[in-house]
Amino acid sequence: MYNKCAIALGSNLGDSLLILENAVKMLRNTPGIMVESVSSWYQTAPVGPPQPDYLNGCALLEVQLSPTDLLATLLTIEKQFGRVRRERFGPRTLDLDILLLANLILDTPNLQIPHPRMRERAFVLVPLAEIAPLWVEPVSGKAIASFLEGLDCSGVHRL
Repeated sequence: MYNKCAIALGSNLGDSLLILENAVKMLRNTPGIMVESVSSWYQTAPVGPPQPDYLNGCALLEVQLSPTDLLATLLTIEKQFGRVRRERFGPRTLDLDILLLANLILDTPNLQIPHPRMRERAFVLVPLAEIAPLWVEPVSGKAIASFLEGLDCSGVHRL
């Protein structure tokens, strides 16, 4: 059985556009994952220490993997693109985050679904609302597009 899933993709080191496009290709070739749609790519201001702007986007997937197996798969893909975790919110070649997985609410030390900070991040919500505006976030019961109301999206620009 497949479950609908939304992920965020980001990069600000190396050829970010090429990295993101190749990460999507890798996802398409991963057993247990079907890529349904991918948002536009957006140039976004970084959150955290001084660093280059990011390219961000979101993808809707159909997955047959458990949440922990999906997380492990995404972490493996990040590593294949040279991801090294040095500092929180630091620059990265590739960042893949699970945002939503069906209507699942999960809170473990290693994984929280829905993503705990997605509701206040324009760099996540703008691309997510492009491809899944009516998806209801299960904690709040609100549609994704509704989170954009009143949110500062000035640092998010479509490529």
